[in-house]
Order: sequence, then structure tokens, then C-alpha cells
Amino acid sequence: MDGSLRKVALITGGSRGIGASTTLALAKAGYSVVIIYRNKAARAEAVVQEAQSYGVRACAVGCDITNAADRERLFATIREEFGVLHLLVLNASGGLERDLVAANPDYPMVINRDAQVALLEQALPLMPQGSTIVFVTSHWAHLYGRVPQIPAYEPVAASKYAGEQALLARQDELNASGIRLLIVTGDLIQDTITPKLLERSAPGLAMQRKQAAGDLPTAEEMGQMIAEAACNKTLPSGHVLVIGGSLEQMLAG
Repeated sequence: MDGSLRKVALITGGSRGIGASTTLALAKAGYSVVIIYRNKAARAEAVVQEAQSYGVRACAVGCDITNAADRERLFATIREEFGVLHLLVLNASGGLERDLVAANPDYPMVINRDAQVALLEQALPLMPQGSTIVFVTSHWAHLYGRVPQIPAYEPVAASKYAGEQALLARQDELNASGIRLLIVTGDLIQDTITPKLLERSAPGLAMQRKQAAGDLPTAEEMGQMIAEAACNKTLPSGHVLVIGGSLEQMLAG
């Protein structure tokens, strides 16, 4: 496919874990990819180089998604380099960072709700009819208010739930523009930082989830499924893709 005709995807938090896996799966599917990272440029560049090995264009942009100037620079780069955006994967989140929360107790809501809405609003002018937005969340956040929470994770769950609801509130507007919104909710994901952080306050959590749901998905598996959902044009706007244990199982306790 000619490089100028390739679809273009922006993956937030695309330099590691689920985001990196999603990036590489999309590159393999033929998307040119833009990833953003907050720090560790070398790690992001390694993902870019691997994505380029699939014959697509790829670039990494340093960006704190809670910073308006950084977001403006990000979308200026996309406009200049590609001129269009077909897929926005809202993967980056936060709220477990002690230093950032200490500096601003509202940080979880700032990154998981406000920044997600801001990214959506700044992406829309670049997104033609037929584009897709994917919001990546967790079972605990998706079911917030309906299932018991892990105390250390509750601010993240509450704010990610608020972010999801804020995006869903824009669904009529998105539908009118021919843009789909998909929700991808994941169980505890192996080989990511979140289980390690949560084990400190909820020892045995990973084992509990394995006993309840069987083998937990890996970051690579979740990234592949996110990419497949984004590429599957038969999925309607508002569709919720569940990865790992079922939501019904969690609701049943």
C-alpha cells in the first residue's frame, strides 16, 4: 500500500505494555502509527523501529497528555506529518503515581477524564467519516459502583469510569460524524506494572483473578485484540469488548 494511502493511528501510552503491543499489532495490520510517551524516549524509539519493520511510517512524540501545550504540539505534528487520523486509541491512564497524586490530589481525574476528553476534541478535526476511537479501561473501572474496589486502585477506577462516561456522552455527536466509539475493558493483565502495584495493597489479587477467570491475558494478547477490534468494521459504535474474565462473573462476586 502506498504510504500516502495508509490509515493513521495514534496510540497514547504506546511505548510500553498494552500500548506498545497495540502499536505493533496495528503496524502489522498496515497502519502508520504515532505513539506518545511521557518519558523514556529510547524505549519509545525502539517501538517505533519495530513498527517500521512492517513497512509503515511510525513516529514517537513526547507528550504529557494532561498538558495543553503538549497536546497542541502532538496534534500539530500529526497534521504536519500525516494530515489525517483514522484511529485514536486512548490507552494511557494514571493515578497510581504517588508523587503526582501528592502534588495534585485531583490528578487521577485530570488524566483519566479531562485529558481523554481533550484528546478526543483535538483529534476530531483530523478524523474523517469512518474513523474509530477506542477507549481502553479495566473491569474494575468499567463496573465502578457495581463491584467491590481495591482501595489503592479506587481513585483510578472512579476517574476512568468518569472518563468512559464523558466519552459515551459524546456518542451522538460522534455518530453524526460517522465516527465509532469502542470500549475495551480488560481483566488484570499479566506482565504490566498495574498488578505489581496492586499486589502491595491487595496481596494475592493475581492468584484470585486466575482462579476466577483462568489464565490472565498478557499485554501482547490484549494489544492484539484491541487492534483487531479497531479493524473490525462490523462492530457497532458503543460496543464493549471484554478481555479476560467476564463482567457477569465479576458482578456475581
